[in-house]
Amino acid sequence: MIPLKQLRKLAEEHGTPLFVVDHDEVRRNYFEFKRHLPRVQAYYAVKANPDPAIVKTLYDAGASFDVASFPEFLIVHENIKRLPARVRQDYIWDKIIYANPIKAVDTLAQLDPYKPLVTYDNHEEINKMACCAPHAGLVLRIQVPNTGSMVELSSKFGAAPGDAVDLIEAARAAGFVVEGLSFHVGSQATNFDNYIQALGIAADIFHEARLRGHDKMNLLDIGGGFPAPYDASVKPFGVLARLLRKEIDRLFPKDIEIIAEPGRFMVATAATLVVKVIGKATRDGKPCYYVDDGLYGTFSGILFDHCQYHLDAFKKGRKEICSVFGPTCDALDTISRAEYLPNLALGDLLYSKNIGAYSNASATDFNGFPRAKVVHVNR
Repeated sequence: MIPLKQLRKLAEEHGTPLFVVDHDEVRRNYFEFKRHLPRVQAYYAVKANPDPAIVKTLYDAGASFDVASFPEFLIVHENIKRLPARVRQDYIWDKIIYANPIKAVDTLAQLDPYKPLVTYDNHEEINKMACCAPHAGLVLRIQVPNTGSMVELSSKFGAAPGDAVDLIEAARAAGFVVEGLSFHVGSQATNFDNYIQALGIAADIFHEARLRGHDKMNLLDIGGGFPAPYDASVKPFGVLARLLRKEIDRLFPKDIEIIAEPGRFMVATAATLVVKVIGKATRDGKPCYYVDDGLYGTFSGILFDHCQYHLDAFKKGRKEICSVFGPTCDALDTISRAEYLPNLALGDLLYSKNIGAYSNASATDFNGFPRAKVVHVNR
């Protein structure tokens, strides 16, 4: 984390709320991923934090990208545009997968000129793409266990494994090349068995597809879910990586390209939020503090990401249990009812670390309160 002295100085210079992005930490997370999983190409899930500066840092480090909307596609494409025209088109597939299985027809029409690599999971999507994106390459997303993940995804996306080869055949019949399979074990997946089961399911589908004459698939996308170290209960990434390396090498020959979609893992620890106490009260005998960012702003991940962020004070002192609220007039705007903080005064600063993923990305302008200013730091 950025040193407190530097955070305080930045807050004095820029005001609060202030969202500070540490690009050294972004690069460190990327290279840790590559060190532990050298066979796996990281496609950063842009939705975790679509800040163009973060995308550029990861692009320059060698990352590829998972996008889920056309605006996200264009953020990444701004970097690809720097390449010579003669290699730009072929490079799209190496750098971008459009991993939202359900796409509007106008989005497909916008994507088609780029000959994109996209995911699908049902027959209706094949029909839409045949009409509006005939130049796309396809990856079939399959349903896998999401047990214990902080954000469950299998109820919304993924073809049943028993339908997988039929969907591959349907796509081929419509004139598409099916490059391979993808899955997602759920976001912040601390139950590593999800990955083991998912890899086994994918290997069985590859085997069945080859028995039925579909032997050209050479891509496996193992999705995201790689957990960020929010607290001590999260096992080190190296533990998960060892399991993945073993299972991937056991189940998939070297000619199968393995990619992944880490989002939270890349950026969660790379940002710190600084807020200021703007109000103070005592309710039912408990101190209550009001700060200048909240659930409708950077703390939106509490609601949308099921993530509880904690606050620390810059000042020292005996800590006591208290409540912390955001600045809006809505009672939903409650950051925490059980924080341990010292006695605070108006104007005191607090900080929340590990808040880089699914936070300011889903912030709103509700009640007219401005979003936190973003400052980028390269140490």
